[in-house]
Amino acid sequence: MIAPAPEKLTLAYYPGCSQTGTAAEYDTSARACCAALGVTLVDVPDWTCCGSTPAHTVDHVLAGALAARNLLQAELTGHDRVTTPCPSCLAALRTASLHLAEVAQPDKESPGVSEGGNETFRTRVERLLDRPAPLRATAVSLLQVLTEDVGIAAIAAAVKTPLTGLRVAPYYGCIMNRPPGLMAFDDPENPTALDRLLTACGATVVDFPFKTECCGAAFGMPRLDMMQRLSARILGMAEDCGADVIVVACPLCQMNLDLRRGQVNAFSQHQGGKNYAQPVPYFTQLLGLALGLPESYLGLDKLVLPLGPALAAAAKRAAEAEKAQAAKAPPKGREADKPACKEDAPCA
Repeated sequence: MIAPAPEKLTLAYYPGCSQTGTAAEYDTSARACCAALGVTLVDVPDWTCCGSTPAHTVDHVLAGALAARNLLQAELTGHDRVTTPCPSCLAALRTASLHLAEVAQPDKESPGVSEGGNETFRTRVERLLDRPAPLRATAVSLLQVLTEDVGIAAIAAAVKTPLTGLRVAPYYGCIMNRPPGLMAFDDPENPTALDRLLTACGATVVDFPFKTECCGAAFGMPRLDMMQRLSARILGMAEDCGADVIVVACPLCQMNLDLRRGQVNAFSQHQGGKNYAQPVPYFTQLLGLALGLPESYLGLDKLVLPLGPALAAAAKRAAEAEKAQAAKAPPKGREADKPACKEDAPCA
């Protein structure tokens, strides 16, 4: 077991569906990192699917009710903030909160009914829930909790095994920070939270211009060609930027770039492109390595493209850089043997 650091912060925790299945390593590594950094996560009791992307395309009110129910369950933990590692879950939870908080112009004779006779969004959601909708719980991303509540300085101080020599491309995906009025976290076009966290871990962050480009998301099912084209662009840009790995914070992005790599590479080769081999770990997996956590807690074995070769290449690169730096340094005692420079005279 990981010995937890002194408790500093406690939040409700909503894992979401992906983190109990295809992205289980995201969940386990997130929990391990939080424990090591003194963040206590209290699981939302009896949580259910938030509706994610599909629900709102069918029924906005039903989508709101699905997310609102989980916010209500989060309030049962006694904490007003609920964090989730999944950007899609985060968007669903925050969208529900936003619409539930909207102030409608009510019909004074019929509470819960807006002018024109239409029921308010809150009233319709509450009918589906059969209880009052949540008011207190606020959803925040796990990345935001770590960079803002824990803080970059505290993370850097906790690093035990720096990721020296590892060149990383930070890939936020298209909804972690957008739309800005909804997500209210970092810059929507050039976010830096993940960059700063990875730098604190000792990695070298490359300048990655596609950090918020879409990978194709859920179109991997109905429009495989679209996902292949968009994901191939991201992999190609990461390679052009010299990245050893692409670091993600979204289960769907990770699936498209890692699990579907064979499909993406097939498309790339058909277009005269390359076979891309960069691994795609979650940021919590690299953070866990930097914190010195056991690999068994991080789920590295679940990555389709193994991280080991990239870590070995980084270690070799770091050793060579250290050797080169040592060769440039003057031998011990050499500086002491040199005569002191006379005032206003240049040293030889």
